[in-house]
Amino acid sequence: MGKRICVVGAGRWGKNHVATLDKLGHLAGVVEADEGTRGQLAASYPKAKLYAKLSDAVADGFDGFTVATPADTHFEIAKYILSAGKAVLVEKPLALNAKDARELKSLADQRGVPLMVGHVLLFHPAVRKIKELIDGGKIGKIEYLYSNRLNLGTIRTEENILWSFAPHDISIFQYFIGASPTEVVSRGGAFVQPHIHDSTMTILRYPNNIVGHIFVSWLHPFKEHRLVVIGTKGMFSFEDSSQAKDILFYEKGVDFVAGEPIPRDGPTEAIPYDRKQPLTEELTYFVERIGGGKVEIANGQNGVEVLEVLEQATASLLDKAPPKKEASGEKPYYVHPTSFVDEPVEIGEGTKIWHFSHVQSGTKIGKKCSIGQNVNVGNNVRIGNGVKIQNNVSVYEGVELEDYVFCGPSMVFTNVMDPRSKYPQRGTTFYRKTLVKEGASIGANATIVCGNTIGRHAFIGAGAVVSKDVPDYAMMVGVPARRVGWMCECGEKLPAVKDKVACPRCKLGYVLKNEMLTPAS
Repeated sequence: MGKRICVVGAGRWGKNHVATLDKLGHLAGVVEADEGTRGQLAASYPKAKLYAKLSDAVADGFDGFTVATPADTHFEIAKYILSAGKAVLVEKPLALNAKDARELKSLADQRGVPLMVGHVLLFHPAVRKIKELIDGGKIGKIEYLYSNRLNLGTIRTEENILWSFAPHDISIFQYFIGASPTEVVSRGGAFVQPHIHDSTMTILRYPNNIVGHIFVSWLHPFKEHRLVVIGTKGMFSFEDSSQAKDILFYEKGVDFVAGEPIPRDGPTEAIPYDRKQPLTEELTYFVERIGGGKVEIANGQNGVEVLEVLEQATASLLDKAPPKKEASGEKPYYVHPTSFVDEPVEIGEGTKIWHFSHVQSGTKIGKKCSIGQNVNVGNNVRIGNGVKIQNNVSVYEGVELEDYVFCGPSMVFTNVMDPRSKYPQRGTTFYRKTLVKEGASIGANATIVCGNTIGRHAFIGAGAVVSKDVPDYAMMVGVPARRVGWMCECGEKLPAVKDKVACPRCKLGYVLKNEMLTPAS
């Protein structure tokens, strides 16, 4: 059975939601305060239930809602819908400030329901195609972007041109670059109405020496929606306001030959792409993620980030100090744009999560950890401070790593003793705990069978299979792993031990008693 969607607000843009959802077969209801508009809707969409009040629609149990009301109502309406545990797509902006947007994102995460913001151009097939080509290396490293969004159009009284037009371009820049700007400068003029800017030019500086310009105006003699992306190997241009609407690739740039910059002027290529309607693509994407599927495009975090940039631009435009970012806006840790961090998680200051990794909800990671490429950290995992996890490691639920643990490339943890695909064994009842104590090191391709404890500063050799508890300071190799010596806390292999020994590197002393090595007092 198809998802039942209710549209809140059937005005200037909301009517497009209504018509598109009806064509997709998902329109089930409309909330509209104006009685005359409700009458027109009843004639055009006889199968849709009509409501004058939002509360009545929410009580009727729709699968999801889209909100296309004035911007100053977005926060309260979205909060009411999310509090009822329903999926919602809110037209941009998500709220009037980043603080309220963060609250909506947090509420959606707590309720476990999709939250999207109507950055519809992220679903424009041309924008999606350009993103695909950028990721494929067509233009090399991005260096510069600019966007013009100009028109002699409807002049708003409740918001300036920056908040009306620029969210689209900011969201596209974020989508292409995968990072937030480090500096935002905006200038403009207010001509028609005092204190409401009609034209603005915004400069955005991003990491890796990427610069963007956004020029928006609703006092312009002609309509122009143009996007240009310049890279080290070539350039893209897309003019949505043109009749052809082609994506053009220019094989142009600058090469250094014998130390001299030489212009490169190659051919121009029209890039084919699927000419679908962005709103249809956006609403289809939203419906498909109700009840399952991660929202990766135009999600709540994207809405928050765009509002943070808008607030910085507004502060610059009005020559005010920019608002201080909250913890969620300026994180004390680093996550590479290709990685995913679910909510809620706790990640300590200075931790770095590199390419193509995934940290699942409920996990706690300490300070100054390094999570390498293609690492999966399961639900509810506990990782201490200073831990290093190398590439291609999965730390499953039930595993705990204390401070300064080292996990070598492609080593393996398990968490179920007798796995069966036909008879799934999932959850804390089946998972057997594995504890890796402070300072232990696990070599590349080693396997740690679940239910065991790796002692403090133990050393597991490459390819070993650990099937029982490992004492502190033990050096383990082989299949199954056996102790072949003792290791110092500093990582040096200790000489043969009878009762006492000192590390030849750091001079720390140890005592051996009952096959257990302990530091000398």
